[in-house]
Amino acid sequence: MRKSWKITKHMQWTDRIRQVKIILVVAAVVIAAASLFVSHQLVSDLKQEERTKMDLWAKAMKYINEVVDEKGLSLALEFIQSNTTIPVIVTDASGQVLDSRNIKDTVGVENYAQQMRLSGDTIPIDLGEGDYLLVCYDESTLLKRLTQYPYWQLGIVMIFVVVAIFALLSSKRAEQNKVWVGLSKETAHQLGTPISSLMAWTEMLKETYPKDELIPEMEHDVKRLERIAERFSKIGSIPEPVDASMNTVLDHVIDYMDKRTSQKVSISGHYPSHDVIVKMNASLFEWVIENLCKNAVDAMEGQPGKIDLWLLEEGDTVAVEVVDTGKGIKKKNIRNVFRPGFTTKKRGWGLGLSLAKRIVEEYHRGHIFVKQSEVGRGTTFRIELKRKAY
Repeated sequence: MRKSWKITKHMQWTDRIRQVKIILVVAAVVIAAASLFVSHQLVSDLKQEERTKMDLWAKAMKYINEVVDEKGLSLALEFIQSNTTIPVIVTDASGQVLDSRNIKDTVGVENYAQQMRLSGDTIPIDLGEGDYLLVCYDESTLLKRLTQYPYWQLGIVMIFVVVAIFALLSSKRAEQNKVWVGLSKETAHQLGTPISSLMAWTEMLKETYPKDELIPEMEHDVKRLERIAERFSKIGSIPEPVDASMNTVLDHVIDYMDKRTSQKVSISGHYPSHDVIVKMNASLFEWVIENLCKNAVDAMEGQPGKIDLWLLEEGDTVAVEVVDTGKGIKKKNIRNVFRPGFTTKKRGWGLGLSLAKRIVEEYHRGHIFVKQSEVGRGTTFRIELKRKAY
């Protein structure tokens, strides 16, 4: 019940993380959309205001050319000089630049005027008799910055969302680690008492029936349970890696599985004649291979089948491939097989492959993945370890 409660809590935490991520993404989209809308409205208003100013500026220029009134001329000049933000270039009908204001690069003023004319930001001043002046203007620096502002704001919002999701995932990983350690140590603790009792009963049976051939096998299984409990007790602590023969590990798995698997399923090993030495925790790694083999047997669903263990040397990498002829894995499920709680079986917690991944990747700094799977044909799991990973 306690294991079930912990797994349920972990699943609830995972669902909560998923909901928070969705809320963050939706909030980011809403904020970005609102920001873009408000900024667009503000930019449109400022553009219209600058256009109105330029219309008045053009009228002031026309007034200067038509009226010889000192007071009116003074006011017109004052209005023209009041423009200190909007870039303006005045040209004649032939495109010759007559005057410019708020232009930093006066060398390229003619090209700048050409760009203004192409963009359509111009106001003609009719001088009569077919002659005219052309007032060309551009957006002010403030307006340009305001146009870019929402995109900067959107970038900041997205960075915030990414950081928040990363923090949530880190929190989830820490919580997951606590669940793993708690489950493992609780399992080891719960197995301790019955294993001790079984060991005592086995000794009594050996004294009572010294010639019974089944008792040594029972004793072997009890010792096996003791090793399993020891493995679970090590979860959460960093195991000390030592040089070990991968050939021997695979031989142990084949020997163990062969005696406890239906005769319909054959298990074979294929590896070099020489010992392949890798730094590892042999007990934990052996459990990983056993787990893959047990899943392969379950995938046979009582039908005849075959499991092949391949040990490959590829430069600095040692690879183990577990190939079965079971029912295979659907493509949509391949990405989820290592996720805690995922299982296609009617019974089981769906923790075996997740724990195997943890042992391989966190304790041995290796990589485990589904190399190939085809429904109705079988599956190949591949584990890669570096000889000098530590």
